[in-house]
Amino acid sequence: MSLIFLKIRPWESRCFAKTSHSLEKGDLVIVESEEGTNSAIVEKVITEEKKPGNCAEVKLVRKANLRDVNLVKSNREKEAEAVKICRDEVRKSDLPMKIVGASYSFDGGMVSFAFIADGRIDFRELVKTLSKKFQRSIRLHQVGARDEARSSGGYGICGRELCCIRFSDDLPSITSDMAKSQQIVHRGSERISGLCGRLMCCLAYEAGQYQKMLEKMPEIRQEIKTKEGKGIVKKMNALTETVFVELENGNRIEVKIKDV
Repeated sequence: MSLIFLKIRPWESRCFAKTSHSLEKGDLVIVESEEGTNSAIVEKVITEEKKPGNCAEVKLVRKANLRDVNLVKSNREKEAEAVKICRDEVRKSDLPMKIVGASYSFDGGMVSFAFIADGRIDFRELVKTLSKKFQRSIRLHQVGARDEARSSGGYGICGRELCCIRFSDDLPSITSDMAKSQQIVHRGSERISGLCGRLMCCLAYEAGQYQKMLEKMPEIRQEIKTKEGKGIVKKMNALTETVFVELENGNRIEVKIKDV
C-alpha cells in the first residue's frame, strides 16, 4: 500500500489517497472527494506509511484512461476563456478582487474560480451572473498571494523553483519574527520579499537555528558588563556570537558573548 499526494486545483493544498496501484509523479488520476468527482495530478508517491499531516484524504477511483484524458484536456482548454469572462464581470460589478484562475470539475458541471482580495467580498450577485452565463454551478474561492504564486509558478532570486511549489505543504507560516531573528529586517521589505510580495519562504529554513542562538544573546539596549566597563548593547551578530557595546565613555567595542 502506498500513499500518493495529489493536487486537484493549482491554487489548493495537496490532498492524499491510499492505493495499491503503481503510480508515478505526473500521472493523471480520477478521485472522489466531498465535492464530487475530479481529476488530479500525482505530485509524490511514498511507499512507506507516513503521516500525511494536514492534507485531506480523497478516494482514488482509477488512473485516467484515454477518455478521461481527453475530457480533462477539453475542460482545460475552456478555462482561459472562463477566466476572461469572470474578470469582465468583476470589472462591470466594480468588485475589489482579482481573478487568478479557473478550473472545471471533471464532469464539467461546476466551474471554480480563485481570487485574491484584501478583505471579505460580497460576491453573491457575481455568482448569480456567472451561473447564468455558464449554465453551471459556480464556486468562488479566495486565496492568498502565496497561493497565486504557487499556481502561476516561477523561479526565485536563487535561481531555483519557488519554495511554495517545491515544498508545498511542508512549509510553515512565514512570520516577521523569522526575519527579525535572522537580523535582516534592515535590508528592506523589497529585498526579503518573494515574487508574491510576501516574506520569502526560505526565511523558515534557518529560523529555528537563529532562535536558539539568540536565546544566549543579550537584548538590544540591555546594560551588560565587559572587561572595559559597563555598556549598552547596540547591535548583535548571532552567527559570530558577538555584540556591539557602547561604553559609558562613548566608545564602541565588539565583544564575544563568552567574555560578557
